[in-house]
Amino acid sequence: MNAPFTMTIDGRAVTSSQRLSVTDPATGQVFAEVPDCSSEQLDAAVASARRAAPGWAATPLVERRAVLGAIAGTLMTHKDALGALLVQEQGKPLARAVEEVMTAAYWCAEIAKLEPGTHVLADTAETLVEVRRVPIGVVGAIVPWNFPIALAFFKIAPALLAGNTVVLKPSPFTPLTTLRFAELLRDAIPPGVLNTVSGGDALGPWMSSHPGLDKISFTGSTATGRRVMESAAPTLKRLTLELGGNDAAIVMPDVDVDALAPVLFWGAFANSAQFCLAIKRLYVHEAVYDKLSAALVKLAAATRVGRGTDEGVELGPVQNRPQFERLKGLLDDCRRQGQRIIAGGDVPAGAGFFFPPTLVDNPPEDSRIVQEEPFGPILPLLKFTDVDDAIARANASPYGLGASVWCRDEALALRIAHRLQAGTVWVNEIHTITPMKPMAGHKQSGLGVEQGLEGLLEYTMPQTVSMTRRKAA
Repeated sequence: MNAPFTMTIDGRAVTSSQRLSVTDPATGQVFAEVPDCSSEQLDAAVASARRAAPGWAATPLVERRAVLGAIAGTLMTHKDALGALLVQEQGKPLARAVEEVMTAAYWCAEIAKLEPGTHVLADTAETLVEVRRVPIGVVGAIVPWNFPIALAFFKIAPALLAGNTVVLKPSPFTPLTTLRFAELLRDAIPPGVLNTVSGGDALGPWMSSHPGLDKISFTGSTATGRRVMESAAPTLKRLTLELGGNDAAIVMPDVDVDALAPVLFWGAFANSAQFCLAIKRLYVHEAVYDKLSAALVKLAAATRVGRGTDEGVELGPVQNRPQFERLKGLLDDCRRQGQRIIAGGDVPAGAGFFFPPTLVDNPPEDSRIVQEEPFGPILPLLKFTDVDDAIARANASPYGLGASVWCRDEALALRIAHRLQAGTVWVNEIHTITPMKPMAGHKQSGLGVEQGLEGLLEYTMPQTVSMTRRKAA
């Protein structure tokens, strides 16, 4: 894993005279460099993908499935080495990093079972009308830093299965594991089918405006998603945008608090809360508010935060300095507004970006910590007495990515769930994400669909073929 990191363009290793530094979030120190892709190298990657596109689209589905299977096998073979590298650049605990690589392999294997299919509308003696699903062409995939491997394959797997070629760009904060797995896959994928480029802030806009890319699949913040949409508009690129969220959870008074508290805690703080679908607003009925708050405080105090390779660490550092500083700013705002911090809140001094799981006791609805997406381990606990009020408060957000309802009365729980304005609503469970469950952001949480057959079809276009049959003589 100590070999130099290279981009993959047309199946070959490519480097650059310009370099990009990579920081270990546990130390705050630069520990590696990667190529900083030039506009000419991006042009070469896109040109390679365009050359490969006709042949890949014509490749039988069974052979494309076999390639996804080979990708999954390669990831599993190298899961430990890739996981160790992921810890160093992303910060998460080693077990969670290896699990992420395994999730990517699983996604490839499961997505490979899907089939776009052809829908026959009419087949008579006089006419044949069929709707085929054809690949879009060349997909630009832009991936964030929180789950850089899993989220990459949420895009790669359906794009390749549908017959598209791909130009993949990891976050400049976490490019290493992505570049390395692309190196490992060079023998498993035909040249040009998957090109991987790394670069700084200029590379994403170059991709979203590039005339040679037919679709952009982007995961990241809503603010950046707007810019992607704007720069993609002149060429009318197809878009899939999985954007920000401010996910609400509603806890009703009939729950078993002792059993539920750990589920809610990890639903909020897994991956150091750097998770678009993490619980970010926890609405708790007044009848169980005090007991649940106390249980969450105890869990926060018992959770070990540290370097991802250290024994017993459950939460790693915040991934990068800008996000770390933003979280400290949110915490300072809570204190300036006189809001009560009941757990965490003491950010340790030192070079690493460590932030303890922090709970804010019933802040006002209009406070920053409620209205904004922290994307880090600071959670407001919010008291309610009337469920209609809780639903209204949960829906009073420009975001609509995910939500959850916790209630023993299943009929009531479903009624609440059906009123929540979110693309995914979990009832008495959370984060049960699978390759077969469609996930779509409502409101400003996104555009398009990921996962499931609906997500696969996002990487295709319908083609209607209508034929009048020649009448028999």
